[in-house]
Amino acid sequence: MASSNSGTELNYDRKSELRAFDDTKAGVKGLVDAGLTKIPRIFIHDQLKFSNSGSGDSRFTIPVIDLDGVNEDASLRSKVINQIQNACQKWGFFQVVNHGIPIYVLDEMIDGIRRFHEQDTEVKKKSYTRDYQNRKVLYNSNFDLYVAPAANWRDTLSCVMAPTAPNSEELPELCRDIIIDYSKKTTGLALTLFELISEALGLSPSHLKDIGCAEGLFLLGHYYPACSEPELTMGTGSHADSSFLTVLLQDTLGGLQVLCENEWADVTPIRGSLVVNLGDMLQLISNDKFKSSNHRVLAKAVGPRISVACFFRSHFQSENPPRLYGPIKELLSEANPPVYREITVREYLLHSYSIGLDGTSALDYFKI
Repeated sequence: MASSNSGTELNYDRKSELRAFDDTKAGVKGLVDAGLTKIPRIFIHDQLKFSNSGSGDSRFTIPVIDLDGVNEDASLRSKVINQIQNACQKWGFFQVVNHGIPIYVLDEMIDGIRRFHEQDTEVKKKSYTRDYQNRKVLYNSNFDLYVAPAANWRDTLSCVMAPTAPNSEELPELCRDIIIDYSKKTTGLALTLFELISEALGLSPSHLKDIGCAEGLFLLGHYYPACSEPELTMGTGSHADSSFLTVLLQDTLGGLQVLCENEWADVTPIRGSLVVNLGDMLQLISNDKFKSSNHRVLAKAVGPRISVACFFRSHFQSENPPRLYGPIKELLSEANPPVYREITVREYLLHSYSIGLDGTSALDYFKI
């Protein structure tokens, strides 16, 4: 390994290197476009944290759930609710097929994110910022660049789409129409999923919707360029999501893995499917009945890999008035007392953003 990638230099100034990278406003794609063959040290991850690369030989395969007819056939719905209950208890992850969003919409959403990230860098730079508190639409590389132990090999377009959508002209023209269309269709799917998850918790179908779990939508369009040294970095480090629910569209390249019983299992892409996972806010309100699992994305020598994550939760600027969330009273008993205190989504986000994707649980901070 080249000395530039070793840990022995005494003159390494990480903050300066982070700032220099950030100041380019060109992201990871800018490094690749510049012909870089050795990745900068800010991207090198602790090797111990991602041993067991999960090369497809895991004992585990995340469940695939068919939603066809789930709103028409009561016996089928009951079967699906049981499948979702099992998936949410063991995995916190599942894939859905026959979910009602046409494949051409999924393909166009992937293409739209590709168009945004592959446009002229000078144009793209105009959207580059780290002002998550005030901006609804922004592009940058690594939201946690200055706090995470290592940077991830990806760039991201972030859009706060609900409860108050941005003005359409704030969205990039190259993917404006598809982001608006896809957001509407994914919200429709999320409402169905929240009903099924509510029933899987033994609650009324509208419970999670009624407490506002589906009101916020934060859409993230990730772009993972090919990496010349994928064994040294991660596309996305190990983390759990900040949402109540995440609906993820991934292309066919693969690389997403979920942690199950201390083993990394591949989430193999299925064309036309969507990956669904629970976030920390759902684990909190379910009082640990359902889980928010750690997952990660491997860096790859081929690319780009493109994914679109729809986080169903409010964001910094859209929780007004703020709503308190704690373990759902109907799920509590003398034998099952609350594990967490009541918090707002903003309170969770401020803590989560302060620690970044470091592999630890942001939820522990809110335990009673």
